[in-house]
Amino acid sequence: MADRLQGRISAIRGAVVDVAFAHGLPRINEALTIPRDDGASLLAEVQAHLDDRHVRCIALANTSGLSRGDPVRALDGPLSVPVGDAVLGRLLDVTGALGDAGPALPEDIARRSIHRLPPALADQHAASERFATGIKVIDLLTPLVQGSKAAMFGGAGVGKTVLVMELIHAMVERYQGISVFAGVGERSREGHEMLLDMRQSGVLPHTVLVYGQMNEPPGARWRVPLTALSIAEYFRDEQRKNVLLLMDNVFRFVQAGAEVSGLLGRLPSRVGYQPTLADEVAALQERIVSVAGVAVTAIEAVYVPADDFTDPAVTALASHVDSMVVLSRSMAAQGMYPAIDPIASSSILLDPMVVGETHFDIATEVRRTIEHYRSLQDVISLLGVEELGSEDRRIVARARRLQRFLTQPFAVTEAFTGMPGNSVAIEDTLAGCRAILDGECDDWQERSLYMVGTLDDARRKEQAVPQDEPGEQAP
Repeated sequence: MADRLQGRISAIRGAVVDVAFAHGLPRINEALTIPRDDGASLLAEVQAHLDDRHVRCIALANTSGLSRGDPVRALDGPLSVPVGDAVLGRLLDVTGALGDAGPALPEDIARRSIHRLPPALADQHAASERFATGIKVIDLLTPLVQGSKAAMFGGAGVGKTVLVMELIHAMVERYQGISVFAGVGERSREGHEMLLDMRQSGVLPHTVLVYGQMNEPPGARWRVPLTALSIAEYFRDEQRKNVLLLMDNVFRFVQAGAEVSGLLGRLPSRVGYQPTLADEVAALQERIVSVAGVAVTAIEAVYVPADDFTDPAVTALASHVDSMVVLSRSMAAQGMYPAIDPIASSSILLDPMVVGETHFDIATEVRRTIEHYRSLQDVISLLGVEELGSEDRRIVARARRLQRFLTQPFAVTEAFTGMPGNSVAIEDTLAGCRAILDGECDDWQERSLYMVGTLDDARRKEQAVPQDEPGEQAP
């Protein structure tokens, strides 16, 4: 066994390391450790058997300084990471090493493999308890329940990370459980801001941060979600605690997998993605499940390259989630924040059996009203709203007020906007939308409904501002 565990580097090509073993080979996904001259070790993961003596590995850290002939030792198992209460409030990398300059973890800390099978289908449990976010448009049109998976889809610069940050902030008081944040391909600035924000808000003691930064090799970015998921699974299975799993950005997990696939010499598939795209996404997403009594609720940000929602990575990820929150560049350009498209966004949980008849009816009517307005926009652009019939003009006016009522100031953007954040209960959201649909706000200025919390806030704003001059169009 000792001989089987010992090998030597035979070739190095960037993040790809080929290793020769004299007797036997380590298994696929088994971890290898390569000692460095400075006393540290580099971890790699076996990805292919080249012949009966050589394996091809992906390094999880920079390979500079390695040379052919360096000794390699197989760990006789997959990469394992520290789990449990000791990692709460800490920042880890893909291998479980600390990145926050804090005290070392206990030597006897429990560890778990990053490669685990999902629970058996018979053991999985579909939770139905509502998971309120305090964000009006999400709670109304794309509701969440404990144990569901939601994804925020959007191109560059439309507010995905801000939305995830606000969800973290909004759930500090509402959510009782453990949070695990996976920063996949994050910028160091974003990671630093997240760490500071969590320290200041007091949620860090109940949170684990796992980062694979943008400047790290693709192998590290590829395995970071699995590290975070193993930590979440420990709290779910061993400590029987509800877990909120946040991932930003899952597209970079797919992107890192494509880089790894290219480095390993595999032929690319559609649009240059790896041929194993569906398998890799499923291996990650199918582990995010709930078992009896405890739930893992996942909220994921997904970058949409070039705003192309038919991209293979986007469609592969969308097939696994319960709620699709689609961010719209045109709505962001109009200043409608959060820039969530109420028509393109959807949720299988928007069902009378889950949210109740009243919520379902209001959400359906809101969507129908806004969709009717959109269908008339070309006519309005060419001829003006005055050329519409009286019923269409009434629907347009109410749709515009609904769109503005579904905007909301965020706590995480208060430093930039000067407006304090607002968290709104589901009942207040439903009551506000019902009032607008019933015509109670038809004579209000549109600006009174923009960037407010409840309808009472809008009423106070309406009473405080002077009325528009006749014929003036609200912004």
